[in-house]
Amino acid sequence: MFKTLIVEDNTVFRESLNEILRTRFPAMAIAEAVDVKDAMEKIDSFKPDMVFMDVKLPDGNGLNVTRVIMADHADTIVIVITAFDVPEYRQAAFQAGASYFIPKDSLFGEEILSVVETVLNKQNYH
Repeated sequence: MFKTLIVEDNTVFRESLNEILRTRFPAMAIAEAVDVKDAMEKIDSFKPDMVFMDVKLPDGNGLNVTRVIMADHADTIVIVITAFDVPEYRQAAFQAGASYFIPKDSLFGEEILSVVETVLNKQNYH
C-alpha cells in the first residue's frame, strides 16, 4: 500500500488536501502531521512513500525536515508545498532533496493530481 504523509500546520488546508487525495486515490494510506516534532514521529512510525512538506511550520523549517528525510529515507518522495512561490524557496527545496515544488495556490488544480499520478506510476502502485 502506498503511504502519504501531509505535513501542514493549517488545518483547513491539510484536511482539504487529505480529502482530495482520498477521493482521487482511495487505496492510498494517508497520515497527517502538524509540526516538525509530529512529522519526525510519523516518518519513523508510518514510513511514508511520499511526503507533502510545508516550508513554514510552527516549530521549525520543513526544508530542514526534508534534509533529514532524504538522509535517512532516500527513497521517499518529498513534495514541498508553500504559499511563497519565489525562486529562493524553489532552489532551497531542491537543494534539500525535494522531488517536487508546488505553490499552494496551484495545489488544488490538476497539477497536484498529475504529480501524484507520476509518482504512483514510477513506483508501480497504479
